[in-house]
Amino acid sequence: MTRTLWDSSVGKKTVMAVSGLIMLLYLVVHMIGNLKIFFGAGEFNHYAHWLRTVGEPFMHYEWTLWLVRIVLVAAVVAHATSAYQLSRRDIKARPAKYVHKKARSSYATRTMRWGGIILALFIVWHLLDLTTGTAHPGGFQPGHPYQNVIDTFSTWYGDVVYIVAMLALGLHIRHGFWSAAQTLGVGNATRDRVLKTVANVLALLLTAGFIAVPVGVMTGVVS
Repeated sequence: MTRTLWDSSVGKKTVMAVSGLIMLLYLVVHMIGNLKIFFGAGEFNHYAHWLRTVGEPFMHYEWTLWLVRIVLVAAVVAHATSAYQLSRRDIKARPAKYVHKKARSSYATRTMRWGGIILALFIVWHLLDLTTGTAHPGGFQPGHPYQNVIDTFSTWYGDVVYIVAMLALGLHIRHGFWSAAQTLGVGNATRDRVLKTVANVLALLLTAGFIAVPVGVMTGVVS
């Protein structure tokens, strides 16, 4: 048998599901960390510093953080690659256009591909803004994440880009979580309703949690 798991559509869907769940776990932790900004500069800056010292003295400074970054990059690449290849297979499988166009899928399903592109572009901007400081408005201050976040969300474009991306993320999670459960064999006739509810709740909580930060800066709650 020369055909590998990766060569099959089932294999690619499994890679998408597992990599998606890895990213989802990270997003939950990341959102909780972001909400620390509402406890003040000291709390938020201390949390950012702690992330770089996790595992010491066994791990050197920032080693654990870099390990997490490597795993995330691998998950993003695997997710995007499998999604693209599955999309190409789907197009090749039905080269002729349908005679009758019927929008049978949900809004989230129809926007999954565009949502993925939006999120990919957002990740690049987000890293250039708050990690490297290359695209940061004003003067980026290493070691002062609280002030850097305020600087970003004190600009109209920073708010718009972030909020639009988080709305796209919510739709992506809403469909992706349920789809991953089906791929991994978790779903069935009795569990589908529960899984869809969990997907909706997760999408809503993560979207609201992430958007709370720019809204907090815009309203002066975080300053």
